[in-house]
Amino acid sequence: QEWPAVSGGGSVQAGGSLRLSCEGYEFTYGRRCMGWFRQVPGKEREGVARINLILGGTYFSNSVKGRFTLSRDTAKNTSHLQMNNLKPEDTAMYYCAALTVCDQWNIYEWGQGTQVTVSS
Repeated sequence: QEWPAVSGGGSVQAGGSLRLSCEGYEFTYGRRCMGWFRQVPGKEREGVARINLILGGTYFSNSVKGRFTLSRDTAKNTSHLQMNNLKPEDTAMYYCAALTVCDQWNIYEWGQGTQVTVSS
């Protein structure tokens, strides 16, 4: 299984946007479910969004709902996390992961992370 690094992190001012991508994971089981998580030092990792790469269904945590969106490229097993109206509290290391099922945060395999920093 190959897991290229997540791309698209960086620094932005509050109100700005960033787009993260996670691509190329070789799923070896039936469901193709991908999740996005974030973690701040000293705090637990938080699930923020997940997507069914086949059917397109998505879920967002209350902390990002209405500001973050997900898109997919099924042929490339890729998901893109579009983050709009970013807030300083969105600052974190963001990770993608393959999920065992699409309606829960159960991790099958972690991907790499990328830093997102939002300044006020």
